[in-house]
Amino acid sequence: ADLLARDGRDKTTLPFVASPLIRARATMELVRTELGLPPGDYALDARLREIAYGSWEGSTLAQAQAADPVVYARRLTEKWQVAPEGGESYVDVQARMTDWYGSVTSDTVAVAHGGTARALMVALGFETAASAADLTIEQGAVYVFGPAGLQKHS
Repeated sequence: ADLLARDGRDKTTLPFVASPLIRARATMELVRTELGLPPGDYALDARLREIAYGSWEGSTLAQAQAADPVVYARRLTEKWQVAPEGGESYVDVQARMTDWYGSVTSDTVAVAHGGTARALMVALGFETAASAADLTIEQGAVYVFGPAGLQKHS
């Protein structure tokens, strides 16, 4: 709310969109409630979903390493390019985030995930694949992607 007020933005005119995953939807509904807006009045976009881990989904890192040591070792050195079986690489996520960003026609409030944020940072040239691969994305922070660069507010 403070950021929108500081920038002179009318919260009622901005589009709101979230990943369809429950945790992103819950965050969006908290944001909208805090802004005094109807909590459920926002769009969902599957392109904002978190990176898919395929056969590793729901596993700890130790479990993924034990189940698939060869791919796990490759991913440690080539994190942006290597995907678990049935999953996505960051290259894949970068492509869908590029597609999503290209469809945005005005300032938009979006709630997504760490993997999608990293991929968008690379797609827009704010980070390299090497720097973004292990970049910590702060939970609860607001990241503003725009012509002036990338700004983090926490």
